[in-house]
Amino acid sequence: MLLLAMDTATPAVTVALHDGEAVLASSEQVDARRHGELLLPAVDRVLKEAGLKLDAVTGIVVGVGPGPYTGLRVGLVTAATFSSALGVPVHGLCTLDGLAYASGIDEPFAVATDARRKEVYWARYEDSRTRVTDAAVDRPAGIAERLAGLPVVGAGARLYPEAFPDARDPEHQSAAALAALAAERLAAGDGGFLDPLPMYLRRPDAQVPKNYKVVTPQ
Repeated sequence: MLLLAMDTATPAVTVALHDGEAVLASSEQVDARRHGELLLPAVDRVLKEAGLKLDAVTGIVVGVGPGPYTGLRVGLVTAATFSSALGVPVHGLCTLDGLAYASGIDEPFAVATDARRKEVYWARYEDSRTRVTDAAVDRPAGIAERLAGLPVVGAGARLYPEAFPDARDPEHQSAAALAALAAERLAAGDGGFLDPLPMYLRRPDAQVPKNYKVVTPQ
């Protein structure tokens, strides 16, 4: 097994290689505006660090979100392209699950990432491997009471400390954690993967204008 994992659903552009037992190499860069520029060089970097070629990869792992429209699509399109070129499967995972797994928390908690527009993407967990709600998008004040008393992992907790006073690490997504979670599920044969399709939860910021101004002769 050699898994190439990537996630661009958050400001972190992150890539990792996992051989089914351990992470061989990983890269994390936080830049919300340069997903397209940073992802492929990161793939090259982790392959070189591990001393491996791309054709050694047996599966792709990709975070499907939730996340903003443009950044999320970079990772998903790249994963689909690698899958097609190499003839290997793509295993989709909820981005929030990667953060939850990396936390190692073994009690009820939540994960919250920045959804912009003064909102967070979030979900509740029974432990670091078990999500108990669907991912959702809400204003922090609107869910503060529902998450009262729970630790909250992720950048969303640090952005809104008044709503989530017990912020926990990690703040940013790590493809290393996503790959380790995927390897664990594949070894157990219990599935739990999602289709590699974007989980948006809301409409994109960019909209087609409703009324066009005519600029050509009638």
